[in-house]
Amino acid sequence: MNYMHVERQLRTNIVLIDFESVQPDSLAALVGDYFKLIVFVGANQSKLPTELAMAIQQMGDKAEYVKISGNGPNALDFHIAFYIGQLAARDPSAYFHIISKDTGFDPLIQHLKGKQIFSARSSTIAEMPVVKAALTKSPKERLQLFSAHLNKPKITKPRTEKTLASAISSFFQKQISDDEIREIIHQLDSNKVIAVINGKVSYLPSAET
Repeated sequence: MNYMHVERQLRTNIVLIDFESVQPDSLAALVGDYFKLIVFVGANQSKLPTELAMAIQQMGDKAEYVKISGNGPNALDFHIAFYIGQLAARDPSAYFHIISKDTGFDPLIQHLKGKQIFSARSSTIAEMPVVKAALTKSPKERLQLFSAHLNKPKITKPRTEKTLASAISSFFQKQISDDEIREIIHQLDSNKVIAVINGKVSYLPSAET
């Protein structure tokens, strides 16, 4: 089989930390070139932990912190929403990750998705979808994750190699290589989840249920 080559550019992942809600122990998961970080510090938070300040410094121009003004109950939330609006105008393809335990951000996330702006809220850095995908390094684990995704109700199954490759790329937040995408397609075919003939993809009965 001649698996399709997918021309992709790694999407920028912009991480916005609500430091009033979440104080991460480490930023090690955000060292990739496709990450940018903004830490929003409350008006009454006078200091950043030394380790966090050093980690931000080590990220260079990919990281910054914003000290918000005002003490209103939603002051920090409004700052994050404002920055997402500005940054989305500059880079519409970026993925915005709000790190906060505050579920009040969820209506904002729904609104952004309605505007075709990629976004999610996670309670910790480790729970970010892109970090989970990056930590899943084994081909077997990637195959299991994507196979489970295909079996979810109401999922539209791609019917060509090209759209399948694009679906795999999107599922892993555009953070895996073309070779890794081809390997997933190959394993799906080898495991008789799909059959690929002349660029067309069909699903075996077990995959259609």
